[in-house]
Amino acid sequence: MDFRLDGKVALITGGSRGIGRAIARTFAEAGARVMISSRKADNCRKVAEEIGAGADFEPGNIGSSEDAERVVGATVERLGGLDLLVNNAATNPYAGPTIDVDLPRWNKTLQINLTAPLLWTQLAWRAALKQSGGAVINISSVGGLSTSPIIGVYGITKSALIHLTRQLAVELAPGVRVNAIAPGLIRTDFARALWEGERGDQIAEIYPLKRLGEPEDVAAAALYLASAEHCGWTTGQTLVLDGGGLVSSPKA
Repeated sequence: MDFRLDGKVALITGGSRGIGRAIARTFAEAGARVMISSRKADNCRKVAEEIGAGADFEPGNIGSSEDAERVVGATVERLGGLDLLVNNAATNPYAGPTIDVDLPRWNKTLQINLTAPLLWTQLAWRAALKQSGGAVINISSVGGLSTSPIIGVYGITKSALIHLTRQLAVELAPGVRVNAIAPGLIRTDFARALWEGERGDQIAEIYPLKRLGEPEDVAAAALYLASAEHCGWTTGQTLVLDGGGLVSSPKA
């Protein structure tokens, strides 16, 4: 099956590295024009240059409403519209028991991982999606489907993002499909502390598929969800990509 996005315009937050970078490259290879956004302009420019024709960039802080409005506006103005929004950027400033989290880091995690995807979706909806239709893809996490002694705060925000996905899928239908991807452990700089060294090998052995995920695994799933031709009757769903980790976890 040839998944094509010819004529589509995609905006990817956190698009300068890791999962976002892989999605931007995959979408461009499928024929889409892509707008890459993250905080640092140099990183965005580098990825856009790597991708080549069809790629543009506009830096912005994911948590800033002013920046979000500017980036969405630049996408519509420079690329001629907006059909696909990938809410990929995230943060995880706290590790440890949720009961001990300080409010500043709790609020920052909520702002970036939950409030920002809502804000960017609102802006994309008003600027283009309401009129022309399209798709929104939220990058959640398997952390939102279970508990954790280490990343519970992060998981709570990702669980809420899954429910936001379902809610917006109903509200934005029938013109806009809204789905989520819940990756397991992916080899990115963002998650390096979890997979680097022997620890990553140990986790990979737990997974039935005996390896950790790669950014390209998530990008392939995002391409499927973005394709109206192949995924046109799917909305409000969360696609789990974890090498079988959840289904193989020991049950109490």
